[in-house]
Amino acid sequence: MAELLRSLQDSQLVARFQRRCGLFPAPDEGPWENGADPTERAARVPGVEHLPAANGKGGEAPANGLRRAAAPEAYVQKYIVKNYFYYYLFQFSAALGQEVFYITFLPFTHWNIDPYLSRRLIIIWVLVMYIGQVAKDILKWPRPSSPPVVKLEKRLIAEYGMPSTHAMAATAIAFTLLISTVDRYQYPFVLGLVMAVVFSTLVCLSRLYTGMHTVLDVLGGVLITALLIVLTYPAWTFIDCLDSASPLFPVCVIVVPFFLCYNYPVSDYYSPTRADTTTILAAGAGVTIGFWINHFFQLVSKPTESLPVIQNIPPLTTYMLVLGLTKFAVGIVLILLVRQLVQNLSLQVLYSWFKVVTRNKEARRRLEIEVPYKFVTYTSVGICATTFVPMLHRFLGLP
Repeated sequence: MAELLRSLQDSQLVARFQRRCGLFPAPDEGPWENGADPTERAARVPGVEHLPAANGKGGEAPANGLRRAAAPEAYVQKYIVKNYFYYYLFQFSAALGQEVFYITFLPFTHWNIDPYLSRRLIIIWVLVMYIGQVAKDILKWPRPSSPPVVKLEKRLIAEYGMPSTHAMAATAIAFTLLISTVDRYQYPFVLGLVMAVVFSTLVCLSRLYTGMHTVLDVLGGVLITALLIVLTYPAWTFIDCLDSASPLFPVCVIVVPFFLCYNYPVSDYYSPTRADTTTILAAGAGVTIGFWINHFFQLVSKPTESLPVIQNIPPLTTYMLVLGLTKFAVGIVLILLVRQLVQNLSLQVLYSWFKVVTRNKEARRRLEIEVPYKFVTYTSVGICATTFVPMLHRFLGLP
């Protein structure tokens, strides 16, 4: 078993997959811009010490998550593509597991398909992403080494590898959607199962093609997600009803996620993991509060767990397509406006409170600034998406 695990964690296995798919490092270039793996280069920097976190108002020392003087640097790796079919297929598949997909697919599901489904999807998505992100910074398993692997994504290089949160999120979204619709809408179950498997498989394979994960990272993400779905499925209905349990429910929804974000595991150097986790938990908190507001003030009828009769999926007509795209465009514009307004306002308040120069981009990475501004911003986005956007739709006469 130990030998099998080591083989699945081997970077050579990822490199062979890339070569089979037609992705090769450029022969006339070293794999790194400065000749060495950024992580290894940072580890060799002399005098690197752990620094204390910033404490108190106006503290100047690095905050939690900025503990190391040297972090993995950005790199430019040249490569040759000999099979553009696989290249574009896996680049597209990788996008299905990234933020741009979730900030479009999940709101679109809520506004145009079924709020009940979006509610289930968001709850499971937040759960698996938080566990996956925290597991990365606890396990601290490195990403595939380069050489021999070609790495195509620069932003995530500072994050650890195990488990693959792309694989976790894709598996969670695909199979939660399948489980939640099988008794709600009439369609061939085999077709739904095939689509779920294809979707999650493409995202998983894209993590190997882009060189960001080993086979073990991907399998670990899929297995963890499967276990979480099995363990939490009996409680899905109970979780759906929590928002009507008490008027104090929104307080818990705010306090608990904020506490989890503020006490996120400390990394040896700054990586976007904590910021991404804060964004995810805050969006989930905002969506949950939005559902509570809708229910408490009776703005919309509460999504029911099951329909009296299993519905047929309506055919896609030109009218439905135009209506759906219009509602989506209106909603996204409002969300972007709210996001920008709340982000700028919260940053200005925090910069003033901690006496930080406004143009200091590094200040955003400090614990006492990054977590509050991200949390306030994306909680507002979640509330806007579930409460104010539907109100605007009704005001504009968009059914």
